[in-house]
Amino acid sequence: MTDLRNNAPRRYFVDAGGQRVLIGLTLEETFEFERLDSQPVANLEDRRVVRDKGVLWPVTGEQRWQELYAKHEGAWKALDSSESR
Repeated sequence: MTDLRNNAPRRYFVDAGGQRVLIGLTLEETFEFERLDSQPVANLEDRRVVRDKGVLWPVTGEQRWQELYAKHEGAWKALDSSESR
């Protein structure tokens, strides 16, 4: 699903309230996903992430981010497959 200029597909839609929302998520889930997505990438083996000059801090929200991403990705794939028919 790219447009004629070969741009990446849009994974957002504008809801009835005029808010930009990720496909398959609610407005609140979109906000939560974007907040979690802005955190550094986690090292899942020791449940820590490198921040501030190599200091390890505990990972927070990694599992929730994965849940929200899976929900969004599932809805995106369903939409993509229905549009390609």
